[in-house]
Amino acid sequence: MAKLPSLFLVLSFVVAMSVVGSQADGGCDKDLQSLISECNQYVMFPANPKIPPSDVCCGVIKKANVPCLCTKVTKEIEKVVCMEKVVYVAEQCKRPFEHGVQCGSYTVPRK
Repeated sequence: MAKLPSLFLVLSFVVAMSVVGSQADGGCDKDLQSLISECNQYVMFPANPKIPPSDVCCGVIKKANVPCLCTKVTKEIEKVVCMEKVVYVAEQCKRPFEHGVQCGSYTVPRK
């Protein structure tokens, strides 16, 4: 049961990285907290079904500092969050990852 809070935190990190785009705010803790609260249900395993994100989630994604968030993604996070869903959510929010972008150990594939 003690793993549940850390699992949620791990999930949050990946949601945060799903956001493509960058703002030079010098940090991404606020982005991470917003993504955790608004987007986590859209990026969790299993890989299917993929659920379109809410408008609120997309609003958060459009403002997030993705390069900063991607630096926080670990292999442990990738065990909890489905990277395919992260890419899907970013695309649905009209902030798609470019081919070759890397977050943690995941590299966005060519379509």
